[in-house]
Amino acid sequence: MTKVLFLVQGEGRGHLTQAISMSQLLREAGHEVVAVLVGGPQDRPVPAFFQDQINAPVEAFASPNLVFSGAGKVDFTKTVVHHLPHIGRFLGSLKQIDTAIQRYQPELILNFYEILCGFYNLFYRPSIPTFCIGHQYLFFHPDFKFPPQKKLDRFLVNLNTRFTAIGAKKRLALSFDALPDQPSKELWVVSPLLRRDIRTLTVDQKAFILIYLNHPSLFSQIQEWHRQNPDVEIHCFWSKPDAPPEEKVSPNLTLHKLDGVKFLEMMSQCKALVTTAGFESVCEAMYLDKPVMVVPIHYEQACNAADTERVGGGVAAAAFDLSVLMKYLPHHRPVGNNFRKWCGEGEKKWLKHFEL
Repeated sequence: MTKVLFLVQGEGRGHLTQAISMSQLLREAGHEVVAVLVGGPQDRPVPAFFQDQINAPVEAFASPNLVFSGAGKVDFTKTVVHHLPHIGRFLGSLKQIDTAIQRYQPELILNFYEILCGFYNLFYRPSIPTFCIGHQYLFFHPDFKFPPQKKLDRFLVNLNTRFTAIGAKKRLALSFDALPDQPSKELWVVSPLLRRDIRTLTVDQKAFILIYLNHPSLFSQIQEWHRQNPDVEIHCFWSKPDAPPEEKVSPNLTLHKLDGVKFLEMMSQCKALVTTAGFESVCEAMYLDKPVMVVPIHYEQACNAADTERVGGGVAAAAFDLSVLMKYLPHHRPVGNNFRKWCGEGEKKWLKHFEL
């Protein structure tokens, strides 16, 4: 049995659900998750769905997060300017991480793309090995195809990814499909981490479109399209902190506060998914044979969107114009059989990495 501590970048839903899935996989194999440390804005609580499902002590700490423009796009300049005055706070977070590691005495640290984990390894140099987990590490694979142009954005994303992996023994790159490992780069390609709940869902296809919004300001685009297409039923999950559990905006437009279990259940019933190109949501949709429209709001998601189109998971769009999805749907070919096979075969490969 290996005692494992998680460090999780808590922005959005993807890394949190990956951590839930990993905790399930480890426990089934006889390992122990001793604690989970979640990084994010100081004033943002850890989502209730995560605390309910992770089944381990959870501790939040202040960590850098992306800052968005009024249009809902990531603004890298604002992100840097916003965080510069808070360097002292982040140094305090490194101390908080070290205190937790001393308390729980793990034998392995799993880092789900939290940048302060890299700086913790740099400054504290723990003897405990760190494995990094994320789709972003696939960007270092020689076979990964990047979107054209935007070389500066590509540099910044890869720089941030390198920071998260400082001192890591392994970089485990989540992938939509199998690619050869790159041991010389400490890079191993692994299958997506999907929660056990997805295997027990009854899949159906109803008429509604399901939307996941990582940033509330993007909802205005949904409203505009809905005004012009009021007959299309839409259910939209968003991360607005003070949102009610459910709000009926109009007869065919319903808002839902972020709820992982409810979201997955509705995904199993929807006609298609629309999301901001988060890797985890696309994987869940592919597993359930649901076509997706991905709308990237920063370069990292643009990479996910290009990869989604490469494997036939769906279509990319520049904005939340659901007309793009409607035109695409008649041409979609399900990819679920091959994807589910890759996920099933991948579990044995995952567990081999934890044989310390």
